[in-house]
Amino acid sequence: MNNPPAPQAIVVMGVCGTGKSTIGHGLADALGCPYADADDYHPPANVAKMQAGIALHDADREPWLDRLREMMASHLAEGRSIVVACSALREVYRTRLQPSGHSLVWIYLHGDRDLLAQRLHARTDHYMPPELLDSQLATLEVPAPADALWCDVASSPATLLAAAVDYVRAR
Repeated sequence: MNNPPAPQAIVVMGVCGTGKSTIGHGLADALGCPYADADDYHPPANVAKMQAGIALHDADREPWLDRLREMMASHLAEGRSIVVACSALREVYRTRLQPSGHSLVWIYLHGDRDLLAQRLHARTDHYMPPELLDSQLATLEVPAPADALWCDVASSPATLLAAAVDYVRAR
């Protein structure tokens, strides 16, 4: 008799332009669980700031992070896994996201600044302006390799997705 796998909350993290949404959607599909984009959980004031090219501060992010943590905790309490795309730039943010009694699985997407800038300038469907890339890179506290799967976004999305699926299934 096989026990079903324990539910997991998987966070695909990184600065803007790394492909969090693409990999997050693909990972959720591969695992047969829901996907959530953290950008959809920002209050309107945060979105307005970012649209105006104003970087968020910790105080702006705290209610947003709490809302994400509560959403993930709800899924886990109901026995359901979830994949969330979230920048999670600083260790203190990653700690704040941690639901009580559960460990998060981290997929860290990273890449060369010029490649990320090129991607941001090419996209037309997002409120985050390319001018905030440097602010995000300056804020980023890279997770330790022991704490997250590191994925260089110079690789193809298919390669990144396969690595992420293997990593999550091995946990």
